[in-house]
Amino acid sequence: MDRAGRRWTFRHPLVIRLAHWINVACLAILLMSGLQIFNAHPALYWGAASTFDSPALAITSDQDAKGDPRGIVMIGDRTFDTTGWLGLSKNAGVLSERAFPSWTTLPAGQDLATGRRWHFLFAWAFVINGMIYLLYGLGSGQLRRRVIPDGDQIRDIGGSIREHLTLHFPEGEEARRYNVLQKLTYLVVVALLLPVMVLAGLAMSPAMDAAFPLLTQVFGGRQSARSVHFIVANLLVLFVIVHVVLVLVSGFWNNMRGMITGWFTIKAGPARANDISGAVR
Repeated sequence: MDRAGRRWTFRHPLVIRLAHWINVACLAILLMSGLQIFNAHPALYWGAASTFDSPALAITSDQDAKGDPRGIVMIGDRTFDTTGWLGLSKNAGVLSERAFPSWTTLPAGQDLATGRRWHFLFAWAFVINGMIYLLYGLGSGQLRRRVIPDGDQIRDIGGSIREHLTLHFPEGEEARRYNVLQKLTYLVVVALLLPVMVLAGLAMSPAMDAAFPLLTQVFGGRQSARSVHFIVANLLVLFVIVHVVLVLVSGFWNNMRGMITGWFTIKAGPARANDISGAVR
Protein backbone atom coordinates (compact mmCIF):
# COMPACT_ATOMS: atom_id res chain seq x y z
CA MET A 1 0.00 0.00 0.00
CA ASP A 2 1.36 3.44 -0.90
CA ARG A 3 1.06 6.73 0.96
CA ALA A 4 -2.03 7.69 -1.02
CA GLY A 5 -3.85 4.70 0.42
CA ARG A 6 -3.82 2.73 -2.82
CA ARG A 7 -3.28 -1.01 -2.96
CA TRP A 8 -1.42 -2.55 -5.90
CA THR A 9 -2.90 -5.64 -7.50
CA PHE A 10 -1.73 -7.71 -10.46
CA ARG A 11 -4.63 -7.69 -12.88
CA HIS A 12 -3.51 -8.78 -16.36
CA PRO A 13 -1.12 -11.70 -17.07
CA LEU A 14 1.42 -11.32 -19.88
CA VAL A 15 -0.51 -13.45 -22.40
CA ILE A 16 -3.65 -11.35 -21.88
CA ARG A 17 -1.71 -8.11 -22.33
CA LEU A 18 0.07 -9.28 -25.48
CA ALA A 19 -3.17 -10.61 -26.99
CA HIS A 20 -4.91 -7.30 -26.24
CA TRP A 21 -2.31 -5.14 -28.00
CA ILE A 22 -1.99 -7.53 -30.95
CA ASN A 23 -5.77 -7.32 -31.32
CA VAL A 24 -5.59 -3.51 -31.27
CA ALA A 25 -3.10 -3.54 -34.17
CA CYS A 26 -4.95 -6.25 -36.10
CA LEU A 27 -8.37 -4.64 -35.76
CA ALA A 28 -7.05 -1.22 -36.80
CA ILE A 29 -5.46 -2.63 -39.96
CA LEU A 30 -8.45 -4.88 -40.69
CA LEU A 31 -10.81 -1.92 -40.41
CA MET A 32 -8.78 0.38 -42.65
CA SER A 33 -8.05 -2.28 -45.27
CA GLY A 34 -11.68 -3.38 -45.10
CA LEU A 35 -12.83 0.15 -45.90
CA GLN A 36 -10.43 0.12 -48.87
CA ILE A 37 -12.10 -3.08 -50.10
CA PHE A 38 -15.57 -1.64 -49.50
CA ASN A 39 -14.66 1.48 -51.50
CA ALA A 40 -14.17 -0.70 -54.59
CA HIS A 41 -17.92 -1.36 -54.56
CA PRO A 42 -19.58 0.80 -51.88
CA ALA A 43 -22.96 -0.91 -51.71
CA LEU A 44 -24.50 -3.76 -49.73
CA TYR A 45 -27.19 -6.25 -50.74
CA TRP A 46 -29.14 -9.16 -49.27
CA GLY A 47 -29.17 -12.55 -50.89
CA ALA A 48 -26.84 -14.41 -53.23
CA ALA A 49 -26.68 -11.77 -56.00
CA SER A 50 -26.07 -8.04 -56.31
CA THR A 51 -29.27 -6.14 -57.10
CA PHE A 52 -27.56 -3.00 -58.36
CA ASP A 53 -30.78 -0.99 -58.75
CA SER A 54 -31.92 -1.52 -55.15
CA PRO A 55 -29.03 -1.86 -52.67
CA ALA A 56 -29.76 -2.13 -48.98
CA LEU A 57 -27.08 0.50 -48.39
CA ALA A 58 -24.91 2.57 -50.72
CA ILE A 59 -22.35 5.31 -50.18
CA THR A 60 -21.93 7.31 -53.34
CA SER A 61 -22.28 10.80 -54.84
CA ASP A 62 -24.63 12.74 -57.11
CA GLN A 63 -25.55 16.37 -57.74
CA ASP A 64 -27.70 18.72 -55.73
CA ALA A 65 -30.38 21.02 -57.16
CA LYS A 66 -27.71 23.54 -58.22
CA GLY A 67 -25.69 20.92 -60.05
CA ASP A 68 -22.93 20.84 -57.43
CA PRO A 69 -21.53 17.43 -56.43
CA ARG A 70 -22.52 16.03 -53.07
CA GLY A 71 -21.81 12.87 -51.10
CA ILE A 72 -24.79 10.73 -50.11
CA VAL A 73 -25.61 7.64 -48.09
CA MET A 74 -28.64 5.68 -49.25
CA ILE A 75 -30.32 3.28 -46.82
CA GLY A 76 -33.20 1.62 -48.59
CA ASP A 77 -35.32 4.42 -50.03
CA ARG A 78 -33.89 7.14 -47.77
CA THR A 79 -31.03 9.43 -48.76
CA PHE A 80 -28.74 11.40 -46.45
CA ASP A 81 -26.36 14.18 -47.46
CA THR A 82 -22.88 13.28 -46.19
CA THR A 83 -20.74 15.63 -48.27
CA GLY A 84 -17.25 16.07 -46.86
CA TRP A 85 -16.98 12.80 -45.02
CA LEU A 86 -18.80 9.99 -46.88
CA GLY A 87 -19.27 9.70 -50.64
CA LEU A 88 -17.46 12.95 -51.41
CA SER A 89 -14.50 14.17 -49.38
CA LYS A 90 -11.29 16.13 -49.82
CA ASN A 91 -8.05 14.35 -50.63
CA ALA A 92 -5.00 16.65 -50.66
CA GLY A 93 -7.39 19.59 -50.90
CA VAL A 94 -9.26 18.18 -53.90
CA LEU A 95 -12.79 16.77 -53.75
CA SER A 96 -12.69 13.03 -54.35
CA GLU A 97 -15.56 10.64 -54.98
CA ARG A 98 -14.86 7.92 -52.44
CA ALA A 99 -17.22 6.10 -50.09
CA PHE A 100 -14.81 6.48 -47.16
CA PRO A 101 -12.17 9.25 -47.20
CA SER A 102 -8.52 8.45 -47.87
CA TRP A 103 -7.40 8.98 -44.27
CA THR A 104 -9.57 6.04 -43.14
CA THR A 105 -8.32 3.47 -45.66
CA LEU A 106 -5.21 1.34 -46.07
CA PRO A 107 -3.59 2.17 -48.39
CA ALA A 108 -4.80 5.77 -48.66
CA GLY A 109 -5.06 5.72 -52.46
CA GLN A 110 -7.47 3.61 -54.47
CA ASP A 111 -5.70 0.23 -54.45
CA LEU A 112 -7.99 -2.78 -54.05
CA ALA A 113 -5.28 -5.42 -54.54
CA THR A 114 -3.05 -4.02 -51.78
CA GLY A 115 -6.02 -3.54 -49.48
CA ARG A 116 -6.99 -7.19 -49.92
CA ARG A 117 -3.46 -8.36 -49.17
CA TRP A 118 -3.34 -6.33 -45.94
CA HIS A 119 -6.81 -7.57 -44.98
CA PHE A 120 -6.16 -11.27 -45.51
CA LEU A 121 -2.73 -11.20 -43.81
CA PHE A 122 -4.00 -9.54 -40.66
CA ALA A 123 -7.22 -11.56 -40.66
CA TRP A 124 -5.11 -14.69 -40.17
CA ALA A 125 -2.98 -12.93 -37.54
CA PHE A 126 -6.17 -11.91 -35.74
CA VAL A 127 -7.61 -15.45 -35.83
CA ILE A 128 -4.37 -17.07 -34.62
CA ASN A 129 -4.03 -14.52 -31.83
CA GLY A 130 -7.66 -15.13 -30.86
CA MET A 131 -7.14 -18.89 -30.72
CA ILE A 132 -4.10 -18.47 -28.46
CA TYR A 133 -6.12 -16.18 -26.19
CA LEU A 134 -9.02 -18.64 -26.03
CA LEU A 135 -6.80 -21.64 -25.31
CA TYR A 136 -4.92 -19.77 -22.61
CA GLY A 137 -8.12 -18.30 -21.17
CA LEU A 138 -9.85 -21.67 -20.98
CA GLY A 139 -6.82 -23.46 -19.56
CA SER A 140 -6.03 -20.84 -16.93
CA GLY A 141 -9.61 -19.97 -16.00
CA GLN A 142 -9.03 -16.35 -17.06
CA LEU A 143 -11.77 -16.47 -19.67
CA ARG A 144 -14.42 -17.56 -17.19
CA ARG A 145 -13.40 -14.88 -14.66
CA ARG A 146 -13.42 -12.17 -17.31
CA VAL A 147 -16.65 -12.87 -19.21
CA ILE A 148 -18.96 -14.86 -16.89
CA PRO A 149 -20.73 -12.65 -14.31
CA ASP A 150 -20.84 -13.82 -10.70
CA GLY A 151 -24.22 -14.41 -9.08
CA ASP A 152 -24.08 -11.28 -6.92
CA GLN A 153 -23.24 -9.20 -10.00
CA ILE A 154 -26.26 -10.50 -11.91
CA ARG A 155 -28.50 -9.66 -8.97
CA ASP A 156 -27.14 -6.10 -8.86
CA ILE A 157 -27.13 -5.43 -12.62
CA GLY A 158 -29.47 -2.46 -12.11
CA GLY A 159 -26.93 -0.86 -9.77
CA SER A 160 -24.16 -1.36 -12.31
CA ILE A 161 -26.25 0.32 -15.01
CA ARG A 162 -26.85 3.30 -12.71
CA GLU A 163 -23.12 3.52 -11.95
CA HIS A 164 -22.26 3.64 -15.65
CA LEU A 165 -24.95 6.22 -16.46
CA THR A 166 -23.68 8.50 -13.67
CA LEU A 167 -19.99 7.70 -14.41
CA HIS A 168 -19.43 6.26 -10.94
CA PHE A 169 -17.41 3.06 -10.91
CA PRO A 170 -16.65 0.39 -8.29
CA GLU A 171 -13.92 1.15 -5.75
CA GLY A 172 -12.01 -0.89 -3.21
CA GLU A 173 -11.92 -4.66 -3.53
CA GLU A 174 -14.89 -4.63 -5.91
CA ALA A 175 -12.68 -2.88 -8.47
CA ARG A 176 -10.46 -5.96 -8.67
CA ARG A 177 -12.95 -7.75 -10.90
CA TYR A 178 -14.73 -6.65 -14.05
CA ASN A 179 -18.25 -5.40 -13.42
CA VAL A 180 -21.30 -7.20 -14.80
CA LEU A 181 -21.75 -4.91 -17.82
CA GLN A 182 -18.09 -5.36 -18.79
CA LYS A 183 -18.38 -9.13 -18.53
CA LEU A 184 -21.62 -9.35 -20.50
CA THR A 185 -20.26 -7.05 -23.20
CA TYR A 186 -17.04 -9.06 -23.52
CA LEU A 187 -19.10 -12.26 -23.61
CA VAL A 188 -21.18 -10.95 -26.52
CA VAL A 189 -18.04 -9.81 -28.37
CA VAL A 190 -16.06 -13.03 -27.80
CA ALA A 191 -18.89 -15.55 -28.18
CA LEU A 192 -21.03 -13.85 -30.85
CA LEU A 193 -19.66 -10.85 -32.76
CA LEU A 194 -16.13 -12.07 -33.47
CA PRO A 195 -17.15 -15.60 -34.58
CA VAL A 196 -19.91 -14.18 -36.81
CA MET A 197 -17.50 -11.67 -38.37
CA VAL A 198 -14.89 -14.36 -39.09
CA LEU A 199 -17.45 -16.82 -40.50
CA ALA A 200 -19.08 -14.12 -42.65
CA GLY A 201 -15.66 -13.23 -44.01
CA LEU A 202 -14.97 -16.87 -44.88
CA ALA A 203 -18.41 -17.19 -46.48
CA MET A 204 -17.44 -14.49 -49.01
CA SER A 205 -14.48 -16.54 -50.26
CA PRO A 206 -15.16 -18.39 -53.55
CA ALA A 207 -12.81 -21.17 -52.41
CA MET A 208 -14.68 -21.60 -49.12
CA ASP A 209 -17.99 -21.43 -51.00
CA ALA A 210 -16.85 -24.30 -53.21
CA ALA A 211 -15.46 -26.39 -50.34
CA PHE A 212 -18.16 -25.62 -47.74
CA PRO A 213 -21.27 -24.34 -49.55
CA LEU A 214 -23.35 -24.76 -46.40
CA LEU A 215 -21.47 -21.89 -44.73
CA THR A 216 -22.51 -19.44 -47.44
CA GLN A 217 -26.06 -20.81 -47.38
CA VAL A 218 -26.29 -20.18 -43.63
CA PHE A 219 -25.80 -16.46 -44.32
CA GLY A 220 -28.29 -16.50 -47.19
CA GLY A 221 -25.68 -15.96 -49.91
CA ARG A 222 -22.37 -14.19 -50.41
CA GLN A 223 -23.93 -10.73 -50.59
CA SER A 224 -25.75 -11.28 -47.31
CA ALA A 225 -22.49 -12.49 -45.77
CA ARG A 226 -20.78 -9.30 -46.97
CA SER A 227 -23.53 -7.18 -45.42
CA VAL A 228 -23.33 -9.08 -42.12
CA HIS A 229 -19.53 -8.70 -42.14
CA PHE A 230 -19.89 -4.94 -42.63
CA ILE A 231 -22.56 -4.58 -39.91
CA VAL A 232 -20.60 -6.58 -37.33
CA ALA A 233 -17.44 -4.61 -38.12
CA ASN A 234 -19.35 -1.40 -37.34
CA LEU A 235 -20.67 -2.89 -34.10
CA LEU A 236 -17.08 -3.69 -33.11
CA VAL A 237 -16.08 -0.11 -33.89
CA LEU A 238 -18.92 1.07 -31.62
CA PHE A 239 -17.68 -1.32 -28.91
CA VAL A 240 -14.14 0.06 -29.21
CA ILE A 241 -15.37 3.67 -28.99
CA VAL A 242 -17.38 2.94 -25.81
CA HIS A 243 -14.48 0.93 -24.41
CA VAL A 244 -12.01 3.81 -24.95
CA VAL A 245 -14.40 6.37 -23.45
CA LEU A 246 -14.85 4.23 -20.33
CA VAL A 247 -11.08 3.75 -20.04
CA LEU A 248 -10.70 7.54 -20.11
CA VAL A 249 -13.40 8.35 -17.58
CA SER A 250 -12.61 5.51 -15.15
CA GLY A 251 -8.91 6.33 -14.82
CA PHE A 252 -6.81 6.46 -17.98
CA TRP A 253 -3.33 6.10 -16.50
CA ASN A 254 -4.33 3.37 -14.08
CA ASN A 255 -6.06 1.40 -16.83
CA MET A 256 -3.18 1.86 -19.28
CA ARG A 257 -0.61 0.85 -16.68
CA GLY A 258 -2.66 -2.24 -15.95
CA MET A 259 -2.75 -3.29 -19.60
CA ILE A 260 0.94 -2.50 -20.17
CA THR A 261 2.57 -3.75 -16.97
CA GLY A 262 -0.23 -5.84 -15.49
CA TRP A 263 -0.32 -3.81 -12.27
CA PHE A 264 -3.47 -1.92 -11.28
CA THR A 265 -4.18 0.19 -8.19
CA ILE A 266 -7.33 0.24 -6.10
CA LYS A 267 -8.31 2.27 -3.09
CA ALA A 268 -7.46 0.39 0.04
CA GLY A 269 -10.35 -1.06 1.96
CA PRO A 270 -11.31 -4.08 4.03
CA ALA A 271 -11.02 -7.31 2.03
CA ARG A 272 -13.88 -9.77 1.85
CA ALA A 273 -13.51 -13.44 1.10
CA ASN A 274 -15.81 -13.44 -1.91
CA ASP A 275 -13.97 -10.45 -3.41
CA ILE A 276 -10.75 -12.40 -3.78
CA SER A 277 -12.42 -15.32 -5.53
CA GLY A 278 -14.09 -12.99 -8.04
CA ALA A 279 -11.02 -10.92 -8.84
CA VAL A 280 -9.47 -10.76 -12.28
CA ARG A 281 -6.00 -12.16 -11.69
